[in-house]
Amino acid sequence: MLSAIIHAFILAIGLILPLGVQNFFVFSQGAVREKWIYVLPVVLTASICDSVLILVAVLGLSVVVLSFVWMKTILVVGGTIFLLYMGYMSWRTKPEGDKQVPQHTHTGKLISFTMMISILNPHAILDTVGVIGTSSLSYSGYEKIAFTLTCIVVSWTWFFLLALAGRLVGVKDKKGKLIPYLNKVSAIVMWAAAIYLVTTL
Repeated sequence: MLSAIIHAFILAIGLILPLGVQNFFVFSQGAVREKWIYVLPVVLTASICDSVLILVAVLGLSVVVLSFVWMKTILVVGGTIFLLYMGYMSWRTKPEGDKQVPQHTHTGKLISFTMMISILNPHAILDTVGVIGTSSLSYSGYEKIAFTLTCIVVSWTWFFLLALAGRLVGVKDKKGKLIPYLNKVSAIVMWAAAIYLVTTL
């Protein structure tokens, strides 16, 4: 069981750490929100969505979905259009007052956007879900449960730490001078993800 936990830990770290749309959004929200409590809905939504993707992967549903070429094509095309549009919106976002909150300001919209870049992100479905699902085939019984729970715990821990890091940056940047740059980087990350998706076809 220990080997399954170590395997899951290393695998989850390797998949979650790279800078992506979801990671950058959680970090930027931590930086622009005035209080930690306002970032919590984003962190919880991202964590829950990742947990769902991990469970789907371990249960083998991802293999069924990705076995259909037309379904993969729809995911890639739809995801590319979504990322290109959101990148454009992020690039055009302008500061409002001393400190700016990019993308959405209302909790409901924040949660919806976080769900979209988490669940509807083809990059996560094609790569993260596929890798975790394939790796989980090596285990069964309690080892498989340990593997799954470890991946989920790493995911939750990472998003909380990411938001906290963003919050620390936001505290140092009280006038919000860093926010326009975060928007530009966010747009570039989304466009890069869109280009990567196109290459998968």
